[in-house]
Amino acid sequence: MTATNTIATGLAASGAATQTPKTASTLGINDFLKLMSTQLTNQDPLKPLDSTAFVAQLAQFGTVSGIQSMQGSLQTLADSLRASQALSGATLVGHQILAPGSTGTYTSGTAFTGAVQVPSGASAVGVNIYDAGGQLVRRLALPATAGLQAFSWDGLGDNGAQAVSGNYGFRAIADIGGSSVSLQPQLSGTVGSVSIGSDGTSLTLNTRELGAVALGSVTQVM
Repeated sequence: MTATNTIATGLAASGAATQTPKTASTLGINDFLKLMSTQLTNQDPLKPLDSTAFVAQLAQFGTVSGIQSMQGSLQTLADSLRASQALSGATLVGHQILAPGSTGTYTSGTAFTGAVQVPSGASAVGVNIYDAGGQLVRRLALPATAGLQAFSWDGLGDNGAQAVSGNYGFRAIADIGGSSVSLQPQLSGTVGSVSIGSDGTSLTLNTRELGAVALGSVTQVM
């Protein structure tokens, strides 16, 4: 009689065949010990169970049990990380952030702020602001000193007219060695709320000025 037939006979003898079958995920240590004792009780005396097969079954169960335990630990860790992310995100609400961008939403009567990382060797740096139609609205001059240089737009155009609320484009340009070089503007936004991704780890900061901003792209929190 093979080990498989022996196990089947043992289950029948113990009345397990009349019970609701258990899946691998619900088989516990007590079920396994009962199964093994029934197997040993009902083995063929002329062909006893090979000790090597017995040890192999024990090792196999130990491996499955260990994997299930590890899965539970990983789930607990994931839940902890999710809670930690939510708590960290909540502390950012109301703060201003800087993030790379080329468009932002301006609200009339307020100032729109940002910054540009000026490289060494620049002789002049400026930020050009465009309306939704691509028309130049304002030119802002920035210090040409190397480092992060902040700018603030009060909403006025070069003609002195007050800009209306809406989306505007921002382009930073530096004069380096007589050539115009485009730089990446960093725009400012105020965090109004925070969203957590379905994976429980990715955090998105929702701002009025910049829209949704991934936490990983934020360069500064103020």
